Amino acid sequence: MNTAVLRLRDVHLSRGTRQVLTGVSFDVPRAGLVAIMGESGSGKTTVLRAIAGLEPFEAGRIEVDDVALEAGAPPPPDRLTLLRRKVGFVFQFHHLFEHLTVLDNVCLAPVHVRREPVADARRRARELLDVLEVDHRAGALPRELSGGEAQRVAIARALAVDPPLLMMDEPTASLDPARREGLGALLQRLCGENRTILLSTHDEPFAKEWATRVMYLREGRVSE
Repeated sequence: MNTAVLRLRDVHLSRGTRQVLTGVSFDVPRAGLVAIMGESGSGKTTVLRAIAGLEPFEAGRIEVDDVALEAGAPPPPDRLTLLRRKVGFVFQFHHLFEHLTVLDNVCLAPVHVRREPVADARRRARELLDVLEVDHRAGALPRELSGGEAQRVAIARALAVDPPLLMMDEPTASLDPARREGLGALLQRLCGENRTILLSTHDEPFAKEWATRVMYLREGRVSE
């Protein structure tokens, strides 16, 4: 039985005349922390964006749980809606909505993607903020948060629809050593809840300390 939550098969992606991905294939099992490493421009973020349905690819196939993405045009809206329930994405610069409070940022996807009642979404959001130790910032606007607080709010927002796969782009890029350790412990705890985390990073010490598996992207392909 295949227990993989994510499967990529021979994925090719180009930008103009430049081939970014030239046949990426890998499986990611459930309940682990997998790191993708590589030089700047190697395509680490591109892989994550393709999995999240944010960037079309020319050849190959991507499966997230039971949702398949095919090569060619961007996924249709109904497929994207299903995908949003399977994948949470924490961007490097968080991309919180500046005009919304922390609580309202976290409630967005449950209300608008899963069509949950607002009261239920707010209750779940407060639980996540409490677990991530930023519940005291529920009424704050993003500009009032520290970098570490903003990251934890972005994680809460990504987890609000309880996706089996959480992806993070360069999560340690702006963290000091103490916050890096705290993030590693947090991610390990989340993996213990049968969730899979896939992250891109330049931070080799962090990857080697916390990841259960490290992959390297070189010349558009992945190696262990």
